[in-house]
Amino acid sequence: MPIRPSAGIRDIVYRSHHMVHAGQLIEQKLHEQGRTVTWFATQLCCTRPNVYKIFRKENIDIHLLWRISCILNHDFFRDLSNDINNSNSVNVSK
Repeated sequence: MPIRPSAGIRDIVYRSHHMVHAGQLIEQKLHEQGRTVTWFATQLCCTRPNVYKIFRKENIDIHLLWRISCILNHDFFRDLSNDINNSNSVNVSK
């Protein structure tokens, strides 16, 4: 599912699994901040191809996500937590 430039966080949630695609969320935040993939790769101490691999990952290692959160100054853990809370409120049976 490619990200449109105007895509919001809600647009990258997989409705069938109610899971945020972490790599797409990271890519979206990077572009929102006007940062380049080259800049991001330098900050992560990796190559550009590795950054594109991160963008394709649905799931991200916690330590890597923490590093990315620090680099982009964005709390991705809060985004994931909010998604869990929203999924639970929708899926609660009465």
